[in-house]
Amino acid sequence: YGGDRENRIRQEILLGVGGIRALSKLGITPAVTHMNEGHSAFLGIERIRGLVKGSKLSFAEALQVVWATSVFTTHTPVPAGNERFAPALVEKYFRTTAQELGLSWKDFLALGRERPDDDSEEFCLTVLALRLSAYANGVSRLHGEVSRGMWRRLWPGLPLDEVPIGHVTNGVHPRTWIAHDLVDLLDRYLGPGFQDEPTNLAIWDRLDRVSDEELWRTHERRRERLVAFARMRLREQLVRRGATNSELAVCEDVLSPYALTVCFARRFAAYKRADLLLSDPERLLRLLTDTQRPVQLIFAGKAHPHDLAGKEIIRRLVHFAGDPRVRSRVLFLEDYDMTIARYLVSGSDVWLNTPRRPLEASGTSGMKAALNGVLNVSVLDGWWDEAQDSPFGWAIGRGEQYDDPKLQDSIEGTALYDLLEREVVPQFYARGIDGLPREWIRGMKASMREVGKRFSCHRMLLEYAERYYLPGLAAQGQLAGEGYATAKSLAGYLERVRRSWPGVRIEELSSSSPSILKVGDTIAVRAKVNLAGLSTEDVCVELYHGALSSQGEIREPRRLQMQPRGTEGAAAVYGADAPADTTGRRGYTLRILPRHPALVHPFLPGLVKWG
Repeated sequence: YGGDRENRIRQEILLGVGGIRALSKLGITPAVTHMNEGHSAFLGIERIRGLVKGSKLSFAEALQVVWATSVFTTHTPVPAGNERFAPALVEKYFRTTAQELGLSWKDFLALGRERPDDDSEEFCLTVLALRLSAYANGVSRLHGEVSRGMWRRLWPGLPLDEVPIGHVTNGVHPRTWIAHDLVDLLDRYLGPGFQDEPTNLAIWDRLDRVSDEELWRTHERRRERLVAFARMRLREQLVRRGATNSELAVCEDVLSPYALTVCFARRFAAYKRADLLLSDPERLLRLLTDTQRPVQLIFAGKAHPHDLAGKEIIRRLVHFAGDPRVRSRVLFLEDYDMTIARYLVSGSDVWLNTPRRPLEASGTSGMKAALNGVLNVSVLDGWWDEAQDSPFGWAIGRGEQYDDPKLQDSIEGTALYDLLEREVVPQFYARGIDGLPREWIRGMKASMREVGKRFSCHRMLLEYAERYYLPGLAAQGQLAGEGYATAKSLAGYLERVRRSWPGVRIEELSSSSPSILKVGDTIAVRAKVNLAGLSTEDVCVELYHGALSSQGEIREPRRLQMQPRGTEGAAAVYGADAPADTTGRRGYTLRILPRHPALVHPFLPGLVKWG
C-alpha cells in the first residue's frame, strides 16, 4: 500500500508487462491469460505488442487475438478499488508503446476510458481489462449484478442483464483451511476419496455419517486451542506496550474455553462495519456479562494506512475491550495474519460478517469458517447471498438496500442483536441429556456439507475451465491458425462493420397478426432493414419480444433470430414468427448485432441498433 501514484503504476507495469516478459524469457507463450483485478491489466497491452512486433499483425488484428483469449475477474464493487491514473502519468510510461502499436495517443487512452472522447477522464485499469477481455466476471452472483450496473456505460444500448459480465463465485481450498484434527476425522468418515478425488463434490453428502459426539468434541478442542493462542498473543501485545506484571497476569483469565465465541476478522474498511455490534452498548453488555449463557468476542484485522475511518473503528473496538466490565470477554488481536486466521476460522463458534450491502464482492473468510463447522451470521452480501438458501447459519435482514447509511446501520444493528438473543445464543446452549447441542451440530454438518460442495476452489476452478479457459483455448486455435488468417479476417470484418454502422437503420417493423391472440398462436413479424452496404451474413437481426410490464417495458425478454426473406429496393426484408405462449400483454421490437463465426459474443461496444 505504500508509495505515491507513480510507485503504484510502476508496480502494475511490473506485474502486467513484466509478467508477460518473464514468461517469454522462460519460453512460455500463454494461449489464455486470466487477469485478477485490474492491477495486471497492462499484460493485455504487452500481449498485443508482442503480436504486433513478433507476428507482424496490425493493432486491430492483434486486439482480436488478445480479446478472445483474455479472462478478467473484477473483485471490487467499491469505486475507489478500481485503479485510475492521470493521462500525463500514463503517457510517461506508454507513449512509446502507443507508437509501436500504431495508435494515436488519444486512441490509446480511449482503451482505459468509459467515455473515449472525454480528454479529462483518467485512465482506468478496470476499463482497460474489460475492453481487452471477451470473458469477464464478478466473484459472486450479486457482485456480477453490481458489476454489470457499474460498467454498463461501456456497452451503450445493451440491456443491463446482457452486459457481458458474468460471475464465478469464489471458493477456498478445503484441506488448507480445515483444522488438522478435523481433517483426520473427515478422512475416516468420508473415505480416501476426500483426499484423492477433490473434484468429486458429492463426497460431502457423506457428512451425515460423522458422529455428532466426535464432531463436537473435536470442535471443543479447537475452541480451547483458540483461547490458549489468544491469551498468548494478548500477552505478547501487552509486553510490547511495556505492561506491568499485574497487567500481564490478567491474560490468564481472558476468554473462556467453554463460552459461545463470536469472531470478526477481516480488513477494517468502513463499509465492513466491524463496529455494528457496538451500536447498542447496553444490549451488548447484557450479552457479554450473562453468567448463565456467556458470549465472548474476538476481533482481528488491519486498516489501510490511509483509511482514517477504518483506524477509528479499531480505536473504538480497542477502547470498548478495555472496559473493566467486559475485559475478560472481548479481545482485539493485533497484526492479523494467516496464523491468526487459522485459529479463528477453526476455533470460533460463530463467524460474524456485517458489510453494507452490496459492497462485499464475495468474502472467503466465512467459507473457511463454515468448512470447519463454524456457523455464519452475516448480511446477505457476497457469497452469503447465495448460501442462505441452505439450512445453516443466519442472515441479518433480507437483502434490503438503503439510501440512508445511518438508517441501515440502525435497522441491521437491531436485527443482529435480535438474532443473537433469540436464536443464536439459545440454540448454542440448548443441550441434550448427553450434553450435546444437537440442533447446533446439525447446523455444523449442513454448513460443512453445503460449503464443501458449492464454495470449494475445486468447484470454482471447474467453472473457470469450462466457461472461460477451454473456450479461450479454442478461440486461440481458431484465430492463430494459418498465420492468423482468421484474426485478420475478423479485424477486416469489424473495420467494415464500424464504417457502415452509422448508416444501418430499420425502415419498417410490422405484424400481420391481430392485436388479440389466443395462447398458442404466433405473432408474425416483418421488418425492412437498410444494411448500408453490409450483407445479411454480416449481421444478426433479432426479434426481441416478451411480456410487457405496466410501464410498457419488455420483461424477461426472449431473442429470436429473424430470417432474410428477400429485398425491397435497397432494404433487406426479414421475417419471424414469435410464439404467444403466455397470457397478458406482449410486446416486441427489433435489434441488429454484428455476426461473424469467430466472434466470442456479439456484444461489442457501440455495435447495437434498436427498432
